[in-house]
Amino acid sequence: MRCAFTLLPLVVLVGCAQVPVRPELAQGQAPAAANPAAAPSAPASSEPQLPKLELTRQLLYQFLLAEIASQRGEWTVASQAYLDLAKKTRDPRIASRATEIALYARRSSEALEAAQLWLELDPEAERARQTVAALLVAGGRLEEARPHLRQLLADEGDNIGQGFLQLNNLLARHSDKAAVLRLTQELAQPYPDLPEAHFAVAQAAANAGERETALAEVRRARALKPEWELALLLEAQLVRQDAPQEALALYRDYLARYPKARDVRLAYARALTAERRYGDAREQFQAVLADHPRNPEVLVAVGLLAMQLKDYDAAAGYFGQALELNYRDKDAIRFFLGQLEEERKRYDQAAAWYLSVGKGEHQLQARVRYASVLAKQGKVEEGRTYLRQVAQENPDQEVPLILAEAQLLREVEAYQEAFDLLGKALQRMPENPDLLYDQAMVAEKLDRLDVLEQNLRTLIRIKPDHAHAYNALGYTLADRNQRLDEARQLIEKALELAPDDPFILDSMGWVEYRMGRIQEGLDYLRRAYGLRPDPEIAAHLGEVLWVLGRRDEARKVWDSALSEHPDNKVLREAVRKFVR
Repeated sequence: MRCAFTLLPLVVLVGCAQVPVRPELAQGQAPAAANPAAAPSAPASSEPQLPKLELTRQLLYQFLLAEIASQRGEWTVASQAYLDLAKKTRDPRIASRATEIALYARRSSEALEAAQLWLELDPEAERARQTVAALLVAGGRLEEARPHLRQLLADEGDNIGQGFLQLNNLLARHSDKAAVLRLTQELAQPYPDLPEAHFAVAQAAANAGERETALAEVRRARALKPEWELALLLEAQLVRQDAPQEALALYRDYLARYPKARDVRLAYARALTAERRYGDAREQFQAVLADHPRNPEVLVAVGLLAMQLKDYDAAAGYFGQALELNYRDKDAIRFFLGQLEEERKRYDQAAAWYLSVGKGEHQLQARVRYASVLAKQGKVEEGRTYLRQVAQENPDQEVPLILAEAQLLREVEAYQEAFDLLGKALQRMPENPDLLYDQAMVAEKLDRLDVLEQNLRTLIRIKPDHAHAYNALGYTLADRNQRLDEARQLIEKALELAPDDPFILDSMGWVEYRMGRIQEGLDYLRRAYGLRPDPEIAAHLGEVLWVLGRRDEARKVWDSALSEHPDNKVLREAVRKFVR
C-alpha cells in the first residue's frame, strides 16, 4: 500500500498508525531537550510550505528505525537516522524532530546541522533560529551567531526588553567576556531608548571587568526606568566594590521613593549585615516581614539573613513558619535547619535535619554535611565510611564524594591521608580538574610545592580559563616571597578571568605588598575585604595597615574579624606577629 507522505501538524501518518513527532526545543540556550517520547506541543510558527513526497519503503524503514531507536533510548542511532531522514525529505518538521533528538543525545554538531536545515526550510521558525543561535554561542562561534541574535531581537516586537534580558543568560558562559561585551553593544546600538538594552550592556561590561562602562550603562537604564529594581540592584552591586557606604545610600534613597520594593530592601539588609550594622539590618528585614507576614519566600529570605546575624532562634522560627506555609522547597529548609544547628554545635539535631532531606538537589550536600557532623563529633572513620556508602549508591557522584572525604581529613589536619586519598583517585582520573586542584591545596599544607605546581600547571593546560588555578599558584609563590614577577603575572591572569573575585583581589593585594608596592596592595585588599570580610583577607589587610603605621585601623580590622572567627589560624598568627 502507498500513502502520500503528507503530515498533519505534528503527526506522521504511517498507514493507519499515528506516531507523535514533537519538536520541543530549548529556548535561549542549548540544553538536553525534554524526553522526545512525551506528548506533542503546538507549533511555534505558521505552517511552512511542505514537500510533496511519497512514502517509499526506504523512507518508511528509516523513519521506523529512527523512532524505535528513540523509544529504546538509543539516541546516537536515532539522531543520525533522523538527521539523514531530514536531509532526504527536506521536511521542516522532520528537521525539527532531528534537532530535538540530537539535543537530547547531546550531539551538538548534529543538532546544529539539523537546526540550520530546519531554519533553511522554515525561515519563520523562531525556535529553529533560537536553537541555531544557542548552539553557535555554545560552540564559541559568536560571529556566526550575530545575525541570528539580531533577527531574534528584531522579531520580539513589544517583548524586546525581555529578549535583551535573556540575551545575557545565553552569552554568560562564553569565555571571551570582551567579545561578548562588543557583541552586546552592537546588538543594543539600535535601541538607545530601551532600558533593558542598556542593562544588558551593563551586565556584559561588568562580566568583562569594565566597571566604568557597566556603571554608565546601568545608570542610563535607571534614568529611562527609575522604578526598575533590577537596575538599582546591579548599580549598587557595582558601586559597593569600591564604595560600600555609597551603595548603602543608593539603597536608602531608592527605598525612600519605592518603600514596597521587597528585593531591594532585602539586598539593603544584606549589605548592612556585611557592614556589621546588625541593628539596622534587623530593622530592614522586619519591615519586609511587616509587608509580607505570610509569604514563605520572604520568611526563608529573612531566615537566611537571621542566620547571617547569628540570631539562630529567630532563623529557626522563620524557617518553621515557612514549612507550615508549604514553602515550595521543603528540603531546602530542612537543609538550612541542619546548617543552623551545626552552627550552634547541636550536632545531634543537625544530623537529624540532614538525614530528613529527601531525594532531590539538596540530598547529596545534606549527606556530605551529615558526614562532616560525624567528624565533628570525633567519628571521622564513621563519616568516611558513610561517604563511601553514598558513593556506591551514587556512582555518578564519585568525585564530589571523594572531595568531601578529603575535606573531612583536612578538617582534622590529617593532610597526608587526604593527599594519599586524592592521589589514588588521580591514578584513575589523572586529568580531573577538581581532584587536581584539591590535591594541590593539600600539597601546600605538606610543603609539597613540587606537586602543587605540577597539578596546577596541568589544570591550567586542561582548563585555561580556570581562574583559581592561576590564583592558587600565584598566591603560593607570593606568600613564600618566591618568583614574585611570575606570581604577579599569574594573579593578573586570574583577575582577568574573574575581575570581582574577592580572593583573587586579595592575592593581587598581597603580591603588590610583597613587591613593595604597599599602597597599591592596600587598595586591592580594601576592595577584597569590602566584597567579602573573610578572616584571611582581614589578616592581610591588617598587616598592610600596620606596616603603613595605621595601627588603630589594623587593630579594628583584626578585632572585628576575630570576633567572628576566633579560631582562624592565619588570622591569629597575623595578630601575634605584630601585637605582642
